[in-house]
Amino acid sequence: MEPLYPLKFAPVCKPKLWGGFKLATHLGKDLGSLPNCGESWEISALGAELPTVANGVLAGWTLPALIERYGAALAGPQVYARHGTAFPLLVKFIDAAERLSLQTHPGDALARQRHGCSGKTEMWYVVQADPGASVVCGFNQALDVKSYRSRLADGTLAQALNIELAAAGDVFFLPAGRVHTLGQGLLVAEIQQASDITYRIHDFDRTGANGQPRQLHNELALAALDFGWHPDYVTRYPRRRNRLTTLVACDYFRTNLLPFDHGTYREYDGSSAVIHVCVDGAYRLHHGDAVLEIRRGDSVLIPATLRRVRLSTQTGFTALETFVASGDSTFSHSGALV
Repeated sequence: MEPLYPLKFAPVCKPKLWGGFKLATHLGKDLGSLPNCGESWEISALGAELPTVANGVLAGWTLPALIERYGAALAGPQVYARHGTAFPLLVKFIDAAERLSLQTHPGDALARQRHGCSGKTEMWYVVQADPGASVVCGFNQALDVKSYRSRLADGTLAQALNIELAAAGDVFFLPAGRVHTLGQGLLVAEIQQASDITYRIHDFDRTGANGQPRQLHNELALAALDFGWHPDYVTRYPRRRNRLTTLVACDYFRTNLLPFDHGTYREYDGSSAVIHVCVDGAYRLHHGDAVLEIRRGDSVLIPATLRRVRLSTQTGFTALETFVASGDSTFSHSGALV
């Protein structure tokens, strides 16, 4: 059996009504003959069309096939014991050339009851933003089912939505149930549970490829929505170079920011595979005598058995580093800087 090594994946690019071309112009993705691209699924075991390994002797392999072959050595013992070959995270880039639909996602219990799958908690890291670009994230006031229905019926729901201007480096955490949408002009990296269940609430009178309005899911959304109000929907973190910062630590994943102008080491505890997503600059990932070139837009899975890697750079880089959580937000997969 071939030894494991850091795996760079070739993504699956997906056209969307609201998609554009930033995945090609900003991240160097090959869109082929696609008319546009709204999403590139970078690392995923979800769906019929899957990203494949792009480097080394395992080129062409999918993530489920790799986990079936290598098991806990690839995914990590806790991850493999709980999820088998159904890797629990999905990593993607999203290009919103137009605003997305106003939407929400169910939590685990509701998703399992209705769809037989996990819920969808996610986060956004803004890679690039046009001037004035914004997101909807939550409500700006507390609602209940009655007041929500009333606003939906009389067309005033927009007045109850929390709107945030967005710029490169901003982070938004979106637990299942939070109403949200990306506005026009945003390129984001998204870390999420491996679920594709979306309840569309409003689509801004947009029509689909058949010329008809796209389906809404307002009745389904009622049981999923979090009607509460929160004082701050933006994830605040120190913007500092050459120090690791944890952006999100939840029951499903932990994501750190690695913003370095020089080389560094990372040490891991082996309980989970680690995902690197380069959002700016470039670096080399060294493991033993092997070297993997990583540039902006690349996604890499580091198998759980690889406990120590070195990152070297001439230009500086910024990367997202994500671990699968154990189901307890107090877990400690933070790794160590050396």
